[in-house]
Amino acid sequence: MICFNACQPASAFDDKTIAHDTASISAGESVFNQRCEGCHNFRQDGIGPQLNAVTKEVTTQWLTDFIKDPQAMISHGDERAGKLYARYKVSMPSFGSLTDNDIHHIIAFLNTHTATVTAEDADAVKDPVPSKIPKSALTANLQFIAQLPASADSGKKPLARITQMIVQPGSNKLFVLDLRGNLYQLTGNTSSVFMNMKQLKPGFIAEPGLGSGFGSIAFHPAFMRNGLFYTTHTEKTGSAIADFGYADSIKVSLQWVLTEWKANDVNDRTFKGTSRELLRINMVSVIHGMQEIAFNPFAKKGDEDYGLLYGGIGDGGCTENGFLLAHNKANLWGTVIRIDPSGSNSRNRRYGIPATNPFVHTPGAAPEIFAMGFRNPHRITWLAGGAMLVSNVGQANIESVNMVTAGSDFGWPLREGNFVIHDTGNINKVYALPADDSAMHITYPVIEYDHDEGKAISGGYAYKGPIAALKNKFLFGDIPTGRLFFTNIFNIKQGSIAPLQEWSVAIDGKTASLQTLCGNDRVDLHFGTDANNDLYIMTKADGKIYRIVSAAE
Repeated sequence: MICFNACQPASAFDDKTIAHDTASISAGESVFNQRCEGCHNFRQDGIGPQLNAVTKEVTTQWLTDFIKDPQAMISHGDERAGKLYARYKVSMPSFGSLTDNDIHHIIAFLNTHTATVTAEDADAVKDPVPSKIPKSALTANLQFIAQLPASADSGKKPLARITQMIVQPGSNKLFVLDLRGNLYQLTGNTSSVFMNMKQLKPGFIAEPGLGSGFGSIAFHPAFMRNGLFYTTHTEKTGSAIADFGYADSIKVSLQWVLTEWKANDVNDRTFKGTSRELLRINMVSVIHGMQEIAFNPFAKKGDEDYGLLYGGIGDGGCTENGFLLAHNKANLWGTVIRIDPSGSNSRNRRYGIPATNPFVHTPGAAPEIFAMGFRNPHRITWLAGGAMLVSNVGQANIESVNMVTAGSDFGWPLREGNFVIHDTGNINKVYALPADDSAMHITYPVIEYDHDEGKAISGGYAYKGPIAALKNKFLFGDIPTGRLFFTNIFNIKQGSIAPLQEWSVAIDGKTASLQTLCGNDRVDLHFGTDANNDLYIMTKADGKIYRIVSAAE
């Protein structure tokens, strides 16, 4: 039975049900690190609220009920649950699979963090982007294409953690990746497993979710001749010695691994072949890992960029956990890297360092770095004119798209968007830029929106397909809320912020939000394109894929 208590002050009760023994606290810390720390910490808000002193604010019964089924508490009118939903735009997933003992232990661990929270900072900018994104008349019509097989246990959402769609160069075959371990080939409305990372890599893990699992895939532009492609995935701590690590006084929650694969037959519908590890990096937490890897699709044989692999590497949650590993040219955390998979002049001799990388001749710098200063460089794309764009998932205020050139510094964790943050203070607060800001040599976003509009950027793509109403538009959206935004490509210029508009979708002639279509308030929106440059929308909550078939303004 659900208990719907309102938020109670510390003096309202003395909860004697919380365990204080070392074994319970240790067990709770273990479960928290596996299931909770991706969204919560004890210093500042992240994907969810910081949990410092939470056991002094609510009863163990409230915490137990909320962990088990937050959606039920929201729907039944619980005041605190409703306020959390309003603030974070989506509800926390249900953790009905946790046992009562698990929850008992988590609460024991939470109860060890009861320090006083810092007061509000009067100098902080309260509303970073006060203007609201206007609603446009643009509506795109969706056609349902496929439902990928559920990879969750017992129908738990998200049903299939589909995050990436990619075309195999040369064959034009379409592939869709599920973070839980499968790469599917999509033919019409049917899917078949091309590779199963769980079977191929014994150390593979996809828990506790968030960004962990089978992260990304990139086919070599000459795949049909050489059979090469590249993947990223997560493995449990200590699976192997990392190429990039840090002091052993800092915990390692998991490792991200970049792998090269060689197919025996490029026409096989199920992968058979060999692999070799290129790079392994330790992460402080399970969030902000090695995001998209990609080859520049406009680079031709003979061009400097041809065959060079880009990869977005997040800060691994180090900043949120109080470790200053990012914004350091010696480290890969919070960077976009560029490597030559066919070379061998890297530190571990497994890949090459392009001679034109910006920090090749900088003493002490990691020569893999192409650009730095990202919190979570989530997606990489290129415009037809050659400009490289990287979307960056922000902390508590700003989501951004950044135009990247060699050696660019986007400031994290000293900047979030066009604002200052204090990396050793409360990183949920932002401040106006100082008068002498130019001395920092920071490159600022070309697109940004604040957390009044959404929570985490998804995409996007410069539309290159046949639909007239979408021509010259850069289309993207917000991962959890499923809101859809665009700007005209000619507005994307270094040194200015492009104006945004919201667009809508319809199916079977009826306009509907993506939350309504997927039947969940957390959409987990992602985009993809095929060989015909058609644009696809994927909703991870229900594992469905839609194609945009027409649009009108």
